[in-house]
Amino acid sequence: MTQQTDSATEARKTWMGLLARAPDEATLALWEGFTDRPGFEWLRSPEVGGVMVRGRTGATGAPFNLGEMTVTRCSVVLQDGTVGHGYVQGRSKPKAEAAAVIDAMMQTAAADHVRENLLGPLEQKMQAVKIARAAKAAATKVEFFTLVRGED
Repeated sequence: MTQQTDSATEARKTWMGLLARAPDEATLALWEGFTDRPGFEWLRSPEVGGVMVRGRTGATGAPFNLGEMTVTRCSVVLQDGTVGHGYVQGRSKPKAEAAAVIDAMMQTAAADHVRENLLGPLEQKMQAVKIARAAKAAATKVEFFTLVRGED
């Protein structure tokens, strides 16, 4: 693989990961407000299934089965032939459809427009939630200290 291919793959992983993890309401609200939606055909209509989530102890240990998770997936092809895939957490078929169409659009000339009007605001919303959650956790932080007694 060339470096250009590697960076394109990493960029795609980033936006697909964002779409997969984003809350349904936020994703669908932004998608509803997006007016430049292209026409598409289904390669695979949205379907709900389960996947096994694997983990590693300390990120380096032997892999083990952590548990199952529900996902929804679908695939679309735009009128220009660009293929997009959507894999999202949970059972939201509309979100999987939106993720697949957005994935396909990000591979076309419309990528900058999609990034500016969909992915950017979605990432900002997720970052705000992350900061709020961290602030709430920090408010419960307890610091312990020990005083040394001067006895011999």
